[in-house]
Amino acid sequence: MAQTRPDDWKNFEDFAAGIATNRLPASEALVGRSLRVVLPSTVLVLRPVSRHELEWSEQGGRGGQGRDWYEAIEVAQDTWFIDMTQRSRPDEALTLVVNARTRRVLAIRCRIIGAAEAGGQPRVPQDFWPGTLGDDPALASGEVPAETRDLIGLRTFQTYSPNHTYEHTYLSSRRYAWQCLRGVQRGHGDVDLASYWRFEPDLYVFTFREFLIPVASVFLFNFRDLRSTGKFLGITGAGAIANDPAGAFITKASMTFYPADAAPV
Repeated sequence: MAQTRPDDWKNFEDFAAGIATNRLPASEALVGRSLRVVLPSTVLVLRPVSRHELEWSEQGGRGGQGRDWYEAIEVAQDTWFIDMTQRSRPDEALTLVVNARTRRVLAIRCRIIGAAEAGGQPRVPQDFWPGTLGDDPALASGEVPAETRDLIGLRTFQTYSPNHTYEHTYLSSRRYAWQCLRGVQRGHGDVDLASYWRFEPDLYVFTFREFLIPVASVFLFNFRDLRSTGKFLGITGAGAIANDPAGAFITKASMTFYPADAAPV
């Protein structure tokens, strides 16, 4: 059964307004380059032509090509948060975390599905694919991005703007808790589905999928610089699909340590 939404619960666009104030800026540094991303069942070639437009082609998988919106943000040295939408696939968005030096990649697809297909689960599921950059996967170095338990027990404050502060508690390998400390959702909170991937030391991909409204998010946490860079894909109160940016300053608040025989899942 789907959870009942409280009468005063905010829509996606209500809390998203201004939530990118503290976000790192988009960059043109990849313009003119060609990025060949090798994923388990497809090869994606990206050719940025301006700050917010790229040409893409997909070999294998669903195939196809196009010229669509994207943005690239350098979230750490040699490491890029690339987010893109495709007019041919209006109900989804693709995010790539790419290290140009190690050639490691993690791709995350968010896609909106109907309530019947969701069956009481969040309406914006996510898929995760580790991959590599370039023609030869054997040239990739460093650790392979993988699911992690590193963040379990951590509590952080995420300050997206002077008017947006949220508390996160990473409860288990499957769920996190949030509450709004400052903003239009002040006093609201919930426990939603979450995923955690370690990209490399101090760089983590955190995603969540909400139950009460159709929205999911992808964030790159840089614990070296205490910066969070991300996006939300969801449906507004008017029924439109929106792929909106977000970014925050991170404050580590506390860490809970669990006994080995009573740790979260």
